[in-house]
Amino acid sequence: MRIVLVGPPGAGKGTQAAFLAKNLSIPHISTGDLFRANISQGTELGVRAKAFMDAGELVPDEITIGMAKDRMEQPDAAGGFLLDGFPRNVAQAEALDEMLTGAGMKLDAVLDLEVEEDEVVKRIAGRRICRQDSAHVFHVIYAAPKVEGVCDHCGGELYQRGDDSEDTVRNRLEVYHTQTEPIIDYYKAQGLLVTISALGEVQEITKRAMDALKK
Repeated sequence: MRIVLVGPPGAGKGTQAAFLAKNLSIPHISTGDLFRANISQGTELGVRAKAFMDAGELVPDEITIGMAKDRMEQPDAAGGFLLDGFPRNVAQAEALDEMLTGAGMKLDAVLDLEVEEDEVVKRIAGRRICRQDSAHVFHVIYAAPKVEGVCDHCGGELYQRGDDSEDTVRNRLEVYHTQTEPIIDYYKAQGLLVTISALGEVQEITKRAMDALKK
């Protein structure tokens, strides 16, 4: 299967992408991984992307599209893939369509993880990270530490990252509504959109997604 995963920040796309890709035996291709891999390997696209990032500028669509195209042409993606974070806007969605059509392929589904904005803010703004080990992550509501502000594992101080503040989260949501949400209508018009609720336990959401994709 060839699937695009969409949804607002905090919808759990990364978590669901990993589970779905494993269940469907297809590679999980995320924009973040593409950038990290290209930059660490010093590819031409990676060098160009890093120059924009170092200057605090947005990486142009053509670079992101080029990285995605190179990755989708790898042997492990021949039987399908799950795209997470790409396409991010309608221009990228149109470029993806052109790529797939040129290769005699097409998307099977676009899975939209739906979650209310207030829930997104609650999920992200409630996160607390351990200063001593960033792998230790808590949540003031869903996974509270035994002692407020103290890591259960190592006793380190828990803090809220700057990009997890409510104002920052709402700004990120505004960017999502403006830039990314239009692709939902784009794919809906093609009859590819499958929308599921992203509320509940991780396994429950994965089952919901798998059931929807099977239909």
